[in-house]
Amino acid sequence: MKMAKIKEALVDFNPWWKGEFKSEFKEREIYPKIQKFLALPQIITLTGLRRVGKTTLIYKIVEDAIRKGFDSKNIIYFSFDEFKEIEIRDILKEYESLMGKDLKNEHHWLLLDEIQKLDGWEDQLKSIYDLFGKKVKIIISGSESLFLRRKSKETLAGRIFEFKIETLTFQEFLWFKNIVFKPVNLYHKELSQLFEEFTLTQGFPELVGINDKEIIKKYIREGIIEKVIYRDIPGLFKVKDASIIEKILNLFSEEPGQLVEISELAKELKISRQTLSNYLSYLGDSFLVRKLYNFSKSRRKTERKLKKYYPAVISPDLLFSNDNLSKSKVFEWQIVSQLKAGFFWRDPYQHEVDIILTNRKILPIEVKYGKIDFGGLIAFMNQFKVKEAVIISSDKEERHAIEGKEIKVIPAFKFLLEQQDNEKSEG
Repeated sequence: MKMAKIKEALVDFNPWWKGEFKSEFKEREIYPKIQKFLALPQIITLTGLRRVGKTTLIYKIVEDAIRKGFDSKNIIYFSFDEFKEIEIRDILKEYESLMGKDLKNEHHWLLLDEIQKLDGWEDQLKSIYDLFGKKVKIIISGSESLFLRRKSKETLAGRIFEFKIETLTFQEFLWFKNIVFKPVNLYHKELSQLFEEFTLTQGFPELVGINDKEIIKKYIREGIIEKVIYRDIPGLFKVKDASIIEKILNLFSEEPGQLVEISELAKELKISRQTLSNYLSYLGDSFLVRKLYNFSKSRRKTERKLKKYYPAVISPDLLFSNDNLSKSKVFEWQIVSQLKAGFFWRDPYQHEVDIILTNRKILPIEVKYGKIDFGGLIAFMNQFKVKEAVIISSDKEERHAIEGKEIKVIPAFKFLLEQQDNEKSEG
């Protein structure tokens, strides 16, 4: 019975065995980076939140392999989303029987989706990798950070390359809509409007072109939150009451960027401090929240200070609110998400900077939907001897020279597109 189900699933999962195949892929910034590693023997791993496009990327890899002449019948795709009690070797055994193939005699591609659902997947994968060596190229995906746990890292050490698939960038959103507006300065009004439309998608490919609140609400709740909180997390981390995790996420979704004092929040939720720490870790591992650290040049001080938490998805009620406070919260959340921020800054005197980027240099960034002010930036720049800073605005563009420091005010759409161009030119 089990093998019959596997056979049926294999036929359904691999339409390229019977005829032509074309994916619904739209350009993604990460795809060329993944392509560089496909010829190497190591396992390619795609992680990221549900619905960000991992499966579509896998289908694009399949399409390109076939287009380059690889035998379509030697490409095996399987999703474990509804199959948790089977083993990888059973899938391969059924494939060999179905197709009259021997995996040891020909080159194959093995693509395994939502692999975190499979108990003991690490050991099973290591066994397959070691058995077939360079004959089978393995690509896996998972809707959690698969390799944060020590066992996964130890079992597959040296055998994997991991890529995190993020929600859409603003540039990718424009590609999805087949829009090219250059030079950017000429299309200020159009790009500003498109950025507002982009915000409604929350970065999910399937929401591009949709602006109906009820559809977005249902998609986010049923397609992402409920599946991660009530299926993925309990299955992976043996959580007994997932509703508390949803309550924590709702707090962040309604008030993104909260400073969290663990003991106080635990008391409010009527759970232990350790339980709350675990739940926050599970939300992070499942990509539902982003944790920002209070910037310091001392790692020890950074770890000790309060952290800020931003959700991967925000409340549709907040998203569609028209008051300036709500718009300001959504705007800040969007920029933090787009810049993949890891740090903010706050000192004992309540000076604060929303984002500190540390990639190429230390760059303090304030996010201002409305009124512009410089207090937090100047305090940070003085303390850390930084000469340049940015204020990301909804619409304004200007430059200020203050106390020998340069502060650039720039619209969000322009800053993000410039960032993408810089990253592309660097590699």
